[in-house]
Amino acid sequence: MMSTKVKCELCPTECELENYQIGGCKVRINKDGVLYSLVYGNPCSVAIDPIEKKPFFHVLPASKAFSVATVGCVLGCKFCQNWQISQARPEEADSHDLSPDDLVRQSLYYDCKSIAYTYTEPTVFYEYMYDTAVIAQKYGIKNTVHTCGYINEKPLRELSRHLDAACVDLKAFTEEFYAKLCGGRLKPVLDALVVLKDEGVWIEITNLVIPTHNDDMKKVSQMCQWIVRELGPDVPIHFSRFFPHYKLKNLPPTPFETLKNARQIALDAGVRFPYIGNIRSSAENTYCPNCARLLVERIGYHTKQVNIASGQCRYCGEPIAGLWEV
Repeated sequence: MMSTKVKCELCPTECELENYQIGGCKVRINKDGVLYSLVYGNPCSVAIDPIEKKPFFHVLPASKAFSVATVGCVLGCKFCQNWQISQARPEEADSHDLSPDDLVRQSLYYDCKSIAYTYTEPTVFYEYMYDTAVIAQKYGIKNTVHTCGYINEKPLRELSRHLDAACVDLKAFTEEFYAKLCGGRLKPVLDALVVLKDEGVWIEITNLVIPTHNDDMKKVSQMCQWIVRELGPDVPIHFSRFFPHYKLKNLPPTPFETLKNARQIALDAGVRFPYIGNIRSSAENTYCPNCARLLVERIGYHTKQVNIASGQCRYCGEPIAGLWEV
């Protein structure tokens, strides 16, 4: 009798599934030797957000992003802020029927300049994301993704043809952290970042700074040096404040001083656009790396002013990397 066992090659976990077995992501099933998505066209979360919430600080500032997610995740981070849906099964969530065509139609209706595949891990709803992105691209809507970057090279390259920007959670710079707190590995995330760079996708990086776990400034320095060397100095880094969530409630929120130290280390390493997130400060703003003038002023998710014209500083003409216009 022919075996119906299948290996999923979407993410680096590469689950080998027996007939009618569901993968570790909770949303992909082997049916008689064929892999099926259990969440295609069934998002559990749909919202219209400021693009700054993703966070994207160098992508269409002050514009709206049609944001969508299904249940499921390729990792199991103990500090997940959306664990109620990322760690849920499809039958445990209130989901909507929203086809790729309808998703794009609604994005146009609400004048959203971009679609953000976000909240959980978009890799788990890859086919839904891919089909939507192809349609959105035809209508001039930007496709953006907030991802943990835990995806294999082939599907990532295929998706990148229809992807404009990716905000990648680089959770730490040690394999130990990924193994103990996420149930994954660091190297595939670094590889994915290099692939995104190679494919010409705009990259921003988020690093959630967790006290006692990834706040060693030597490691932060190594991470920033790697980013500058492999991705370039123009890739923005968002050092985000940790708050106790899910299975990591025994720690305090990240001290502001720690975030400021991380930002300074990034500047010292050559990062031109380091930011601090999840806390109000002037480090949410974008400054010209040449003349130091204020280019983009932000308060939370609200953008007050933008002094960038045709991708350049309005004051001195310095090119400012990003996607500034549709």
